Amino acid sequence: MIHTALIDDIREFSMQRPKIAQHYPTAIPGLAVLCDPAPTAFEAMVYDPVVCLVLQGAKETRVGQRCVKFGAGESLIVSHTLPVIAAITEASPETPYVAMILSVDLGIARSLYHDVGDRGPVDDTTQSLVAFATAPELVDAFARLFRVSRDPVEAAALAPLIIREIHFRLLQADHGAMLRQMLRRDSAASKIGRVIAALRADLAATITVPEMAEMAAMSVSAFHDHFKSITGTSPLQYRKDLRLTEARRLLLQTGGPVSSVAFDVGYESPTQFSREYARKFGASPRQDLAQISAA
Repeated sequence: MIHTALIDDIREFSMQRPKIAQHYPTAIPGLAVLCDPAPTAFEAMVYDPVVCLVLQGAKETRVGQRCVKFGAGESLIVSHTLPVIAAITEASPETPYVAMILSVDLGIARSLYHDVGDRGPVDDTTQSLVAFATAPELVDAFARLFRVSRDPVEAAALAPLIIREIHFRLLQADHGAMLRQMLRRDSAASKIGRVIAALRADLAATITVPEMAEMAAMSVSAFHDHFKSITGTSPLQYRKDLRLTEARRLLLQTGGPVSSVAFDVGYESPTQFSREYARKFGASPRQDLAQISAA
């Protein structure tokens, strides 16, 4: 189903606002829109828990060995913080890639969990990044949320109610299985989520895998298996991807120095940092910075 009016409204909105970190933020915290007139190159980034509704165009996201493609009429739900590689694959000036992104608020989800209950069997192998066909009710809620974002009075009064509705619809749907698991403190999803939060809070911390497993109250082998099932990668590779992606963001934001950025994200050896950076991004930190500055 094509939502022409909503697409047109978002295109108009994007022409009136500055782009920040690839998005156009709205007046509602946690809600942003995208409007890109051309495909993009694959780029490493970090997805926080969000739901992304695609209205036009298509995108591809790679996490670990998985490749998830989603386009118009589909949505993506992300339950855990994930380092990914992503690109817009379908877009043009006439039909740009248009999407809406809303941060997932676990506090809101918890407040609804007892009403929704645990629909269906618990499956600890559920992926933390899932694409799905968007139900008309969810599209309608997103459209209403964007409309009220344009009026401060309506946003203050109605946005919290609509955001709560969106979380309700996500929780009661089949594709909300991982989100429901996140709300059960004894689930693998919740335990892995707590470890991820600790890694994200202090990238320079030298937490070993056995220490991570202890935080999750699991054996090392069980922790490794659950972590890889949920995030698509091993704990050490996850931390490395998280560190390198953050390092690239810091380099582009501050211009270096490389050794200082390396230390900030947990590398004691600038040489090792440069080697692993080049392996991930195809150029050394200095070369990468020079190429982007010249573009």
